[in-house]
Amino acid sequence: MAGKQIKKPTTTLGKVWYFIWHDDSIASWLVNVVLAFVLIKFVVYPGLGLIFGTSFPVVAVVSNSMEHEGKFYDWWALHEDFYLKNNITDIDFLQYSFSNGFNKGDIMVLFGVKPENVQVGDVIVYRAKKPYPIIHRVVNIRRSGETFFETKGDNNPYPIRDFDLDEQNVLDSDLLGKAVFRIPFLGYIKIWFVDLMKLIHVYNIFIPS
Repeated sequence: MAGKQIKKPTTTLGKVWYFIWHDDSIASWLVNVVLAFVLIKFVVYPGLGLIFGTSFPVVAVVSNSMEHEGKFYDWWALHEDFYLKNNITDIDFLQYSFSNGFNKGDIMVLFGVKPENVQVGDVIVYRAKKPYPIIHRVVNIRRSGETFFETKGDNNPYPIRDFDLDEQNVLDSDLLGKAVFRIPFLGYIKIWFVDLMKLIHVYNIFIPS
């Protein structure tokens, strides 16, 4: 038996409801995408932030700086000199959260954390002059009145120091949260969306209507 045909409403509110939930047009699909985005950005995201105690409850990983190639000791052989100089042994590192790193496109769930509770080995997220927050591992902490973190991407040879980012002097006031959970590859949805927006922007600049 065929499914029951939904009768199209006659009132304005009913027509809007029908268009959003029952219409099969491309326009209806686009409206649903926009509504989902608005719901996530202005309801779900702030709600999670309130629960987790941070303005950034989830972040998408947008670079390869925390990836590990091969097994742990394959990666360690390439990077041990830096960590040993910072009094971090392989045994220490294996006790850290995300000791095997994580990948571009992963979603990381964050909890708010006070600077005094951050420890060497924690993966933190913090503000920089870049257009996106940085998510790297703490490799050193200096506490003398104000707290300064030194961080490094697991896959990077050393902490970055340039105009946009000084990883040897991360202010505690820039701390956004501590990574506690990983959702593999779901962040590619955001990365693809951002890339699409960039393409549209470039298209509008060079091919004006």
